[in-house]
Amino acid sequence: MTKMRARRNVGDVLKIDLGDGTFSFGRVLPEPLLAFYDSRSDTAPEIEEILSAKVLFIIWVMNHAITSGRWNIIGSLPLEENLKIAPNFFQQDPIDGSLTVYRLGEETAATRQECEGLERAAVWDPEHIEDRLRDCYAKVPNRWVESLKLKPE
Repeated sequence: MTKMRARRNVGDVLKIDLGDGTFSFGRVLPEPLLAFYDSRSDTAPEIEEILSAKVLFIIWVMNHAITSGRWNIIGSLPLEENLKIAPNFFQQDPIDGSLTVYRLGEETAATRQECEGLERAAVWDPEHIEDRLRDCYAKVPNRWVESLKLKPE
């Protein structure tokens, strides 16, 4: 399939070249969010097959991943209800270590327990996401994920 357009629209399905002859797939959510699926292939499966896979993670992504044509749009379908719910992210003050949960522009003081399992509020470059996906499939820790984990108390 070919690139349909170089701007992001909610529901677009993205083909992500992992640089090893395989592709992974993502989905455009309300800006700046993208969901990434547990789907890896040496071709582009049917859109429905991609979207039936588990979502690995949802994070903020730089627009240029799509607008530059680096990741090709291979189709589009309306979002499922569960993908319309904005996720929580955590933030950790680099000086005093205090924690907040961030959701839809609102920050709320949080405990460590409330932040565990959440993604750090950060905008990812496409290269780092490609690294993360390759590492996920290789079942090895990803240096970018590790660098963004909660810091010790």
